[in-house]
Amino acid sequence: MQVQDDSHVTGIPHVYTTLFIIIILAALATWIVPPGQFGRAATSTEEIVIQPHTYERVARNPFGPMDTLSAIYRGMTVAADVVFFVFIAFASISVAVKTGAFHALIAVLLRRFQGRWKLSIIPIFITLIGLASSTISVFEEMFPFIPIFVGVATAMRYDALVGMGIVSLGIALGYSGSFLNPFTVGIAQNIAGLAPFSGAAYRVFCHFFMIVVASAYIMLYASRIARHPEQSSVRDVDLGHLQFDRHAIVELSLSRRQIAVLCIILFGIGTLVWGMRNYSWFFAEITAVYLFIGIGSGLAMGWSPDKIAHKWADSASEITSTCLKIAMAKGILTILSDGHILDTIIYWFSEPLAKMPRWIAAEAMLLLQTGINFFVPSGPGQAVVSMPIMVPVSDVLGISRQTTVLAFQFGDGLSNVLWITGSMPIICKFARIPPRKWLAWFFPLFCLLLLTQMICIAGALMIGY
Repeated sequence: MQVQDDSHVTGIPHVYTTLFIIIILAALATWIVPPGQFGRAATSTEEIVIQPHTYERVARNPFGPMDTLSAIYRGMTVAADVVFFVFIAFASISVAVKTGAFHALIAVLLRRFQGRWKLSIIPIFITLIGLASSTISVFEEMFPFIPIFVGVATAMRYDALVGMGIVSLGIALGYSGSFLNPFTVGIAQNIAGLAPFSGAAYRVFCHFFMIVVASAYIMLYASRIARHPEQSSVRDVDLGHLQFDRHAIVELSLSRRQIAVLCIILFGIGTLVWGMRNYSWFFAEITAVYLFIGIGSGLAMGWSPDKIAHKWADSASEITSTCLKIAMAKGILTILSDGHILDTIIYWFSEPLAKMPRWIAAEAMLLLQTGINFFVPSGPGQAVVSMPIMVPVSDVLGISRQTTVLAFQFGDGLSNVLWITGSMPIICKFARIPPRKWLAWFFPLFCLLLLTQMICIAGALMIGY
């Protein structure tokens, strides 16, 4: 699950340091930035949106030291609903992942295809890994499979880039085209005032559109390397003994209990879709389903209630940092809003975009989110930092909030395996591929997929998504 801290790269300050500096700057800005406000009104769907061309100056409300520090606490109380949702959902899903059922399923499928390797295995595994990322939010959990796919790909006369690409693109596109990921789409839609996981049908289309493009690219490359192995840029890379024992994972068997866990996960996902579509379920009901998945998975494995509780608590502690990021970011928003400068920032930001055609402005939002992910390489972190600004800007520009969320998740997902501040150094380490060689191979595909995303954004505008 993509909850990595962006302080693992040398020279990058800890995320709490960054957020606290932003809080101080936001408070100072209330003394400098001209205060102003847009008029707001409710839509037919009860969303409170900004009314374009209604910006006007208002009285200044500067923040002193006590106001600034107390804003952190106030931000935490405002963020309580989404913070507790993330706590419960992450911990519950983690229990299901820790059963090893999904890992065993991958191993079984890999064994089945290993003896009669065909190009079709590329889209099959990208799709499977992508679906897991898009629904139960697997991310770092798939890293141990990188050496496995690298080893299998090289054994079948492809190269390490093919194996690494299958896993990396699967998880990246899963987050980019996510339709049920509570830690990216769920948080972004909450900030945007949208029903949880609404608009999923178009995101499913975008997800598989990107998978088709990525699969075709890797398949063409794999076919060429199979015919001309001398053209591989990693032909001279010594893979040595990969960091994980391939056989220990590839030889995993799928037990009856793990099959039951997979059935519980599928049932839970189906229940979520049914409830949200027919009864407009919100965080309370969705959280209940995630709890069912977590507890049910543990019971299916024969674990005692205490063992389930320990695993749940351990997982909850892993997400604490992310939840605090969400809460602190809400503190920033509190200062900007109560200091009467948030709308001024939105006004300044929207003015240049307003001079562009609407479709160009929407594409600019996608590029901006991709750039933001370099500095905030965390899905939940990027959502809470960027969405409070991007949502009202989209209101001013006449771009729907669903399209704004789509631009966010496109920008967050794909670039995670490109930026050095994201997961790129980690996946290269697992595959024993020099980062420069990965970037040289991946960058053309990244540009192709970015173009694909821009087409999807344009399509969203055309259909009024």
